[in-house]
Amino acid sequence: MSTPLRLPADDTLSYLLLTLTAISGEFPTSQVARLPGGASYKENLLTQMRRTKLIRTFYRNSLRGLRLTAQAKGLLLEQSPERFSPYLTGNAETNVLKSEVPRRLRLHRMAEVLVTMFNAGAYVFSWEKEAIFSPNLVPPVNPVHLPAYYHSREVKELGPQAAKIRGSRSTGVLIADGGIFVVYNTGPSMMKWEYKAEMRLKALLQIELCSRRLSGRFRGAAIQGIVFGSSMDMLYSLMSSTPDLRHNYFILDGNFDRFHFLTSDHRGEVILQLLCSPTQHADLDRILCENLSPKRPGWPVEHDAIDENGAPVLFAYTCDMPRIQRFDTALELQGRVGTLICFDFQEPVLRRVCGPRVTIQSIDFEIFERSVLHPEEEST
Repeated sequence: MSTPLRLPADDTLSYLLLTLTAISGEFPTSQVARLPGGASYKENLLTQMRRTKLIRTFYRNSLRGLRLTAQAKGLLLEQSPERFSPYLTGNAETNVLKSEVPRRLRLHRMAEVLVTMFNAGAYVFSWEKEAIFSPNLVPPVNPVHLPAYYHSREVKELGPQAAKIRGSRSTGVLIADGGIFVVYNTGPSMMKWEYKAEMRLKALLQIELCSRRLSGRFRGAAIQGIVFGSSMDMLYSLMSSTPDLRHNYFILDGNFDRFHFLTSDHRGEVILQLLCSPTQHADLDRILCENLSPKRPGWPVEHDAIDENGAPVLFAYTCDMPRIQRFDTALELQGRVGTLICFDFQEPVLRRVCGPRVTIQSIDFEIFERSVLHPEEEST
């Protein structure tokens, strides 16, 4: 007699993987490596979950992803209908899965961001955070579960207003003490920006979040942008001004004063934590300001400090693309020289991006993470 199929305990990696797959619709197998646990453990776990018919691998057009089995969907809905009904019932995109490559790529890119947010400590599950985008929300509210990431399907819960942002390439919105960020994921290749849809999304968030729903906390705040990429090489493509890449004007033409580029890996997760936490961000800036003079208000070059020669210094470790471009352009126009400070893994690409008037200094990422971000681990 066969043993009835049961769900794993909700504090296990198996259950986490089932949850992420349910929310994503199709979870890219490449992202399993980024979840907690050793490689061999996760490999054995996947084998066991396939054997017990909780998940299955869907492979087509060189895209490999994990999907829930019908049995797993039924068990999740039986155990926690309030959690999983929005994803596993009706015509939800995550329930009625398609095989077309563009649709699957969209699901994979949204899942990549979900993993990054989860690993960076953001609340990603709807049952753990305030329903900021609920049409029934009575503003203003003061969310306590921050940072919180709301994927695009949650954002569209706004109701009829969501029709205005149809076509946006955003994967979701991150709300943190450090600000409100529209999030994108370009993956390993360039994506085509939907300029008008993105501007409508920004305007909608400015009105709904900054002026209404979260006005007590974010009134007057500027909406920022984050774009994830598979490697630092994508930063060069996004900031390139070559004729065949001019469609990237969306990033650099001032739509977002602050538009950060992060890699979809552990280093991107760490920098994301800095963006979410003004305290950690300020701590790093304070360390970088040692042996530098304070910045000069009203200077025609955007900067964070002044070096011993009186030249401007820009802290660029979050790869704020418009800010880097403004710095580089101002130095060129005014015939000045300046210094840009970044992490060591960012330096090669930023050298290609910036002109000859920019000197680049780098921070050792591993030393920073070990001695600044997690000093308690260093001392044990």
